[in-house]
Amino acid sequence: MSRFNEVKELVDSLETDFTKFYEAGNKAAGTRVRNGMQAIKNLAQEIRAEVTAKKNAAK
Repeated sequence: MSRFNEVKELVDSLETDFTKFYEAGNKAAGTRVRNGMQAIKNLAQEIRAEVTAKKNAAK
């Protein structure tokens, strides 16, 4: 479950940058959003691999 909390914290940390980009048009915030989304993608891929490994080990 700690991995799930990592994802939630990462999403929460991007909230202000999303607001700055979409509502204020701040391009630097858009870059931070893109970097954060890439980090979320990488973390999600790691979690998927863990789940698959654990699922297959149970067989």
